[in-house]
Amino acid sequence: MKIEMICTGEEVLSGQIVDTNAAWAANALMDHGIEMQQRITVGDRLDDLVSVFQERSHHADIILVNGGLGPTSDDMSSQAMALAKEVPLIENAIWRRRMEDWFTRNGREMPPSNLKQAMLPESAVMVDNPVGTACGFRVKLNRAWLFFTPGVPFEFKQMVNEQFIPFVKSLADSHIEVAVHKLLTIGNGESVLANRLENLTLPGGMTLGYRSFMPYIEIKLFARGDDVIEQLPETVSLVKQVLGDCVVAENLDSLAGVIHQQLLAQGASLSIAESCTGGMIASNLVALAGSSAYLHQGLVTYSNESKVKVLGVDPATLDDHGAVSIATVEEMAKGVRNILDSDYALATSGIAGPDGGSEQKPVGTVAIALATKSGVYSQMLKFPARSRELVRSLSTAVALDMLRRELLQQPVIVDYGSYHRFPK
Repeated sequence: MKIEMICTGEEVLSGQIVDTNAAWAANALMDHGIEMQQRITVGDRLDDLVSVFQERSHHADIILVNGGLGPTSDDMSSQAMALAKEVPLIENAIWRRRMEDWFTRNGREMPPSNLKQAMLPESAVMVDNPVGTACGFRVKLNRAWLFFTPGVPFEFKQMVNEQFIPFVKSLADSHIEVAVHKLLTIGNGESVLANRLENLTLPGGMTLGYRSFMPYIEIKLFARGDDVIEQLPETVSLVKQVLGDCVVAENLDSLAGVIHQQLLAQGASLSIAESCTGGMIASNLVALAGSSAYLHQGLVTYSNESKVKVLGVDPATLDDHGAVSIATVEEMAKGVRNILDSDYALATSGIAGPDGGSEQKPVGTVAIALATKSGVYSQMLKFPARSRELVRSLSTAVALDMLRRELLQQPVIVDYGSYHRFPK
C-alpha cells in the first residue's frame, strides 16, 4: 500500500513556520509499522492544489492532506478537492449543527465565515474532529483515498491517532500484527550505531529503523507477524548487549520521561542548579504533568556571583579552578541539594559557545555533577561544538542519564562513545 502526504499552506512552503505536523505524522505511522512513501508541500493557490490532488491520486493508495480547512479565504482544500473531482460543495448539516452547538456552549456567536467549514465535496465522507471546528473528510479520487485533516497540531494529532491510522489499517491488504520496540540512545551517530549492528542477524520479518532528533538517536525494531513478535524480546536484548551504555531508555521519547517515572515511583526529590544549560534540564521535567511531586527547584545560577551567593560556592574555588570545573560544579550540586535537603541534585557549568573557549577548555567543555545524600559524582566532558543548542542539549541528556543510573543503582559515570572525558 502506497501512502503519501500533501501539506498545504503558504507559511509552510515559504518557511515562515516549521512543518512539525508532517514529521510527527511520519513518526506516528512508523510506530505502527506504516511507511510513508512521499510528501509534498503546496501553497494556498487553488490551481496548484487541484493539480496536485489530481496528479498524486493516480499514484498513491492513501493521501493524508493537512491544512486548508479553516474559515478564511486562503483555506482552499475543500474547494480544490471539489474541483478536482468535478463535484459541487454541499453543506454537511451534521457538521453545521456541531459547530453551532460548539459556539453556543462557549457563549459565542458563530461568525458567518465558519459556515464555510461545513461545506464538503458532494461525495465526501465526513471524518469527525472531536476537538475543533474544522470538519475532516475523505474522498476517493482515481486510485486514492484523500484524507483531509486540519492544520492545528492538537486537532491534527488526535485525528491521525483516532481516525487516520485505523482507516489505513482497515484498507491494508492483510491484517498482519505489527509490534514496535524503541531504544533511545545518546553518544553515537547513526552511522556508528549502524556499523555496530550490521553483523546482527535479525529474524525474518523484523527490521531496524533509525531516527535522529538530537541529542538522541532512536532505534526502532519492527516485528511483523505473531511468530516474529514472539522473538522481539530476545532480539531487543541482543541489540542492547551490542550497544551497551549508550542505550538510555526504552519505548519513551526522552530521558526526562524516564526520570519522571523513576522519581515518582521512588518518592524521591530533586533540585537543579544550571549554568550553561540555562534551565533546560528543569524545563524538560516541568513539561511532564506531575513533576511538582518531586522537583523542589530549578535555579539558573549563570554568573559567578550567583553561584557564590545562592549556592554557596567558595570564591576560592572559582579563583583556583574556574567556573567550568569539577570542583565548582560539585559545590553547585551540593549547594542546591542542601537548600531543601533534596534526595538528589544536578548541576552543570560549561562553555556552550560559539565563543569563550580556550586551549585547555575549548567550546563544548561541560562539567556535570550529581549530588546525593551520600556523596557526589562528577565528570567533565567535551561535546561536539557544532552549535550552542547542541552543547546544551547533550549536557542535559548526560546529566539526566547520570541521575537515571543512580536511581537504578547502576554505575553513574560511563563511556557513551563519542564524548571525550577530561581526567580528574
